[in-house]
Amino acid sequence: MQSVMLYNGVAMPMIGYGTLQITDSAQCQKCVSDAIESGYRLIDTAAAYGNERAVGAAVRRSGIARRELFITTKLWVQDAGYDSTLKAFDISIKNLGLNYIDLYLIHQPFGDYYGAWRAMERLYREGAVRAIGVSNFSPERLVDLCMNQEIKPMVNQIEIHPFYQQTAALKLMESYGVTPQAWGPLSEAQKSIFQNKTLLKIAGSHNKSVAQAVLRWHCQRGIPVIPKTVHKERMTENLDIFDFVLTVKEMESIAAMDIGHSEIIDHHSFCTARQLNSVKIHG
Repeated sequence: MQSVMLYNGVAMPMIGYGTLQITDSAQCQKCVSDAIESGYRLIDTAAAYGNERAVGAAVRRSGIARRELFITTKLWVQDAGYDSTLKAFDISIKNLGLNYIDLYLIHQPFGDYYGAWRAMERLYREGAVRAIGVSNFSPERLVDLCMNQEIKPMVNQIEIHPFYQQTAALKLMESYGVTPQAWGPLSEAQKSIFQNKTLLKIAGSHNKSVAQAVLRWHCQRGIPVIPKTVHKERMTENLDIFDFVLTVKEMESIAAMDIGHSEIIDHHSFCTARQLNSVKIHG
């Protein structure tokens, strides 16, 4: 498995397994077990996903040495703030049944994420987490956080796919040493991505699937990805992207597909802020 080096020297796998919306405990355990068996070493979860216990159970039963796995979880908006972040982290690590977390992220750029970040800096210094970062932070919020905290985020996990390529945001992250990680790397199957003629032609020229061609496109841009599927054959397929290279022309063809905005979620909308702040994951 190829990896990318975070600015603090921690290696993060280029491809991870995402667990969003896999809420049934038995199904989640099976999916994570299948992913690890298929070769995944990065498993991405979150307190808000409601599946940390299942993820942890699968990780512990895998037989893979803990040091070979990279486990990510995230702090929800409800728990932002210094003291509440420390409490939420304790709950997450107990749910996972692990001694440390590889990457701890602020899930959304809402609530008291300044207080949350100070708590995460403490967790990082104490060795409870190997890396800290954020998720869904737009450029202005990321810059503001970078300029007003002692430790800069190591990762910003954001929506990136052929229809929303985030080129300007990626350049900004590079200037601050923040590593991007793509959620929804396959556009959550929106805009009929798997039937897209341009992508079908590119994939066909390499005897690969559209999913493989798109994931390869991400990796050639230097962007780690966390695709999600509940089908083991697709898990294996999504990992099989390191035996071919997209041409410059193919990369340019995909670049031309960018529509410049998300059709999944708009983090700049007050409706999104209202909705995410209203979601409570505990009493």
